[in-house]
Amino acid sequence: MQPILSQAKIDRDQFEASVEVHPGHTTREQLEMLYGLGFTRISLGVQDFDPEVQRLVNRHQPYEVTKSITDISRELGYSSVNYDLIYGLPRQRPDRFRDTVNKTIELRPDRIALYSFARVPWIKPAQRSYKDEDLPAAGEKRALYELAREMLATSGYLEIGMDHFALPQDGMAEAQRQGTLHRNFQGYTETRTTVLLGLGVSAISETPTCFHQNEKAFPVYERRVRGGEIPTLRGHLLSAEDRELREQILQFMTKFKVRLTDNQAEDAREFLRSMIDDGLVEISNDTLQLTEKGTPFLRNACMFFDRRLRSQAQRPQVFSQAL
Repeated sequence: MQPILSQAKIDRDQFEASVEVHPGHTTREQLEMLYGLGFTRISLGVQDFDPEVQRLVNRHQPYEVTKSITDISRELGYSSVNYDLIYGLPRQRPDRFRDTVNKTIELRPDRIALYSFARVPWIKPAQRSYKDEDLPAAGEKRALYELAREMLATSGYLEIGMDHFALPQDGMAEAQRQGTLHRNFQGYTETRTTVLLGLGVSAISETPTCFHQNEKAFPVYERRVRGGEIPTLRGHLLSAEDRELREQILQFMTKFKVRLTDNQAEDAREFLRSMIDDGLVEISNDTLQLTEKGTPFLRNACMFFDRRLRSQAQRPQVFSQAL
């Protein structure tokens, strides 16, 4: 990290950096070093505090370890602590998940990312270590999300679009109030970014005109970097239409409403018919708007704008799907 930053000109008054850590593999010395380099935000991968769930997803992480890293971070001066939680994990049940959310609320992270578990054993073979029946069924999984959502709201957290929650005084909540909220591959951010550079294996970069992913296999990545190459695995150049659709998706994900073009309105009414009937979205004066009831289904509504995904609906499944 130090060699990378040593080559950059940094305005410390404007510099804002965050880092994601595994609580079980992080030391006070590492946190002190990162803080000294200018990192002020930290994200902890928690997933679930239940030991049985942790065992099944191969993540041994006692509550005390997460609490310790959280306390150390605040003691050192980190201004924001985020927790990543996942619902829909194997053998995750309401009573156990309620305990996880309660423990999270007790530790009071400034932000919480509440992600849906993505079952992709064709990409992650380790997920074959448990059976389909170990996973909550669709309705049960949805209930886990609603349980956490209600508990967080009751405890003062605000829902920030898709998957994210924040305390009212957090910068992300303020950005939502001011209309400056942005979203990229890393999730929601307080300010708009036009360039996102991904460093490391499988990292994704974004520019105004393209997407780019690094090599996924570490030996290949390392060989290419040592050879002075940009370790590109694949990329996509955005057409003018792609850029327009990306802007619409961004507007909808951050402001919950977006103007439709003349040739989109009728298509949207057809594609989103069930969501309209259920009161999750509304289309009026060629504006698509998410209702308060529809907030948990933001990702589903955004699928309307992804023409490539829609055209591949009949092809073999490659990615996980939204619940």
